[in-house]
Amino acid sequence: MTQEMGRQITSLRLKGLGYKSIAIVVGTSRENVRYYCKTHGLDGTADLVKLNFAEHRKNPEVCKHCGRKIERTGHSGKKLFCSEECRRAWWKEHPEEAKHGKDATYECQCAYCKRIFYSYGNRNRKYCSHDCYIQDRFWTDPNAEVDSKEIAIRQRIAQSVPTEMRLRRIS
Repeated sequence: MTQEMGRQITSLRLKGLGYKSIAIVVGTSRENVRYYCKTHGLDGTADLVKLNFAEHRKNPEVCKHCGRKIERTGHSGKKLFCSEECRRAWWKEHPEEAKHGKDATYECQCAYCKRIFYSYGNRNRKYCSHDCYIQDRFWTDPNAEVDSKEIAIRQRIAQSVPTEMRLRRIS
């Protein structure tokens, strides 16, 4: 049996097909299909295999990001990632999969650079980034008037990479 046949048997079995139907599609005997399914954990009724696969998708045994085995303790709940780093990296790569409600997303304006940003779950957020917070809190004069030229400078600084920032102390 080739690897392609094995992949085909697995995908058809997970779709809920029986041994005989799979054998006809793949072009092998029913017994070969049954033996392959038994040795690869796909045996039992087709409905049970589909149910087990759905359950496996809810509680996977490997990390969604790196593919390493997830270590579970007796009291650990549903885990999708092996570590906090993997969880953050995966969500950074897949922001479209977040199921944020529109009711909990707020449009805010940064107190430092005056850019519009969106905050999830916190309508009172003042800054678009940690860098803007540091700039406003520690590097600006609280009594100074802010004109449009200064706002443009602040926006350029806020968009730059933190290591390239040129901080200037006002005092």
